[in-house]
Amino acid sequence: MKQTLTTFFATVLLVSAVGCSGGPMTTREKGAGIGALGGAAAGGLIGAAVGHPGAGAAIGGALGLGTGALVGDQMLGQEQRQSDQQRQIDANQAELDRQRRELERVKKQGEY
Repeated sequence: MKQTLTTFFATVLLVSAVGCSGGPMTTREKGAGIGALGGAAAGGLIGAAVGHPGAGAAIGGALGLGTGALVGDQMLGQEQRQSDQQRQIDANQAELDRQRRELERVKKQGEY
């Protein structure tokens, strides 16, 4: 039990230190942190069942960290693609508005 608590607090301390990097966390970093905590918790429970909670938490935390980082990276890429698409949509809308104004200007010139 003592080893499990020590491992848990070490994991929390590590994630806290990494999370305090100075700027806002990226989606990749959030995924890695969530994965590490979830993996450590699950690994600790599984390890406790077989008599090695510290090893289970360490292995689970490492696997969770890697998996969470991969998932976070994929989500970050998707966010970037969506942002690029939105910028293109906004540029297209601005061009349509400009052409609409130009058309109205030409129509008014033809009426006089």
